[in-house]
Amino acid sequence: MYVIAVYDVGDKRCVKMLKLCRRYLHWIQNSVFEGEITEVKLQELIHEAKEIMVEQEDSFILFKNRNAAWLEKQVVGKERSNIGQFL
Repeated sequence: MYVIAVYDVGDKRCVKMLKLCRRYLHWIQNSVFEGEITEVKLQELIHEAKEIMVEQEDSFILFKNRNAAWLEKQVVGKERSNIGQFL
C-alpha cells in the first residue's frame, strides 16, 4: 500500500519521530513522509509512533491508498527529497 504520513509532535519528541519514520518511509518535507509499505510494517510504525507520542498533545496522520498510481503528485517549488534517487 502507498502511504503519506504527517506528524505534529512536541519539540522533545520531534527527532525521535523523524528517525522512526525514516526507517519505514521516504522523507519528503519537514514532518512529511511517503512510500510503499506493507500492512505489517505499517502496524509496526504505528505501534512505535504511539510509544513516542503523547496522544493528548501529538498527532500522527496517515493517508493510505492501495497504489501510488492512483495518486497524482504535484510539487510546487523545491522538492526536498526525490524518492527516485537512492544511494
